Amino acid sequence: MIQDPLNDQLGRPLQDLRISVTDRCNFRCQYCMPEEIFGKDYAFLPKKDILSFEEIVKVVSLMVPFGIKKLRITGGEPLMRKDLPELIASLGKIEGIKDIALTTNGSLLKKHIYSLKEARLKRINVSLDTLDDQIFNQLNSRAYKVSDVLEGIESAASAGIQVKVNMVVQKGINDHDIVPMARYFRGTPHILRFIEFMDVGNFNDWNLEKVVSKKEIVQLINEQMPLEPVEANYFGEVASRYKYKGTDEEIGVISSVSDSFCSSCTRARLSANGQLYTCLFATKGHDLRKLIRSRAKDQEITDEIKRIWYGRHDRYSDERLLQTNRKERKKIEMSYIGG
Repeated sequence: MIQDPLNDQLGRPLQDLRISVTDRCNFRCQYCMPEEIFGKDYAFLPKKDILSFEEIVKVVSLMVPFGIKKLRITGGEPLMRKDLPELIASLGKIEGIKDIALTTNGSLLKKHIYSLKEARLKRINVSLDTLDDQIFNQLNSRAYKVSDVLEGIESAASAGIQVKVNMVVQKGINDHDIVPMARYFRGTPHILRFIEFMDVGNFNDWNLEKVVSKKEIVQLINEQMPLEPVEANYFGEVASRYKYKGTDEEIGVISSVSDSFCSSCTRARLSANGQLYTCLFATKGHDLRKLIRSRAKDQEITDEIKRIWYGRHDRYSDERLLQTNRKERKKIEMSYIGG
C-alpha cells in the first residue's frame, strides 16, 4: 500500500500526522490560550469551517500511502468535539495506521473514558503543569482543580490505556515542581515528560530567560533520583528518554529550544479547519478543505499533499536563536494545531 517514501527537502520522511479536531478548549493555559486574549467574546471557528469526521478520514486515507503510520488527536481540547470516539474508531480501521494517541488536558477523561476504550484507543497524553492548585489556577484553569486531572489519569489507567503526563516548565513559575512531579509519578505506570517552554503562537509572552533547559531538568532530578539515558525507540522520537537507575521506570524531556530535533521531524499537522501545516511554528498552512469541498479527485488531493511535503524545508527550532525579529513573525496559534 505504501508508495516510495515521501521525503522533504532535508530528507525527512512523512510518518506522523497530528489532527486538531476543534479550536475550542475549557482551559485557558497561559502558554496556549491566555484568558485575556481568548475571552468569552473570542470568535472561535464556526461549525461549517471545521472538517467533518468523513473529511478527516479521507485526508488520512490519502496520506497513508506516503508513509503515515501514527496519528495524534489534538485540539484545543479534543474531548470537546462531539462524538470524538466515533472518529477514533474510524481512523483505527484504516489499513496502515499502526498507532493512534490522544492529547488532552484530562478534565473530561473520566466522563468519556469508556467510549474511548470501546474505540480501541491505546494511548493518552495528559497535560499537567503542577500539583499545586494555586499555580494550576494561575497557569491553566480556574474552573478545574488538579484533582480533576488526576482522576482523569487514573480512569484512563483503570481502562487499560497507557498515560503519559506532559509538564510544560517555566522558570520562576513552576520549575520548583519538577522534582515533586517526578516523585509523585515515580512508582506509577504513567510516564512523566517535561517540556521546555516554547514560543508557539503569538500571545504567550515567550522569552529565552523563561526556559528551563533539558540539562537543568535532568540535573535537578538526577541529584535526588539518579538517572541514566535510554536509547530512542524510533527515528523522529521527540523526547529524550531517561530511566531511574536500577529500574525500568522512565521519564522524558522534550527539548525543542535547547536541543532542537528539527533534523528528525517527521510530523505534519492538520488543523481543525483543514489547513495542512509542516511545522509547529508555521506562519501559514495549505488549504486541503477547499480542495476536498471542491470535489477534487483523490489524485489531485494526493498530488497536492505530495507537493506540500516535498517542498518542506522548515527548521524553525534550529534557527530560533539566530533570529532577532522573532516577535514580528506571526505564527499559527497552538489551539488550531495542537502541540
